[in-house]
Amino acid sequence: MVLEFGAPWCGHCQVAHPCVQAWLSGRADLAHLKVDDGKGRPLGRSFGVTRWPTLIVLEGGRERARVVRPTRASDLDPQRDATTE
Repeated sequence: MVLEFGAPWCGHCQVAHPCVQAWLSGRADLAHLKVDDGKGRPLGRSFGVTRWPTLIVLEGGRERARVVRPTRASDLDPQRDATTE
């Protein structure tokens, strides 16, 4: 499952939307839940979300990956090497 924390009016979320959709288009195996987050909202705070959008991949109820403010679909690739960016 992928939890996507953000807000509809957030500019960073609007920029990330196409790359998130492109990445999800090939991932029918993942459930995707958009969470309208905001200051003081308990779900986002329980996951330690401080910047939008934040995508969290859960497996078996545990966090397996987190990406903050992606700008291209490759930012969401679990095989990417963050040291090369």
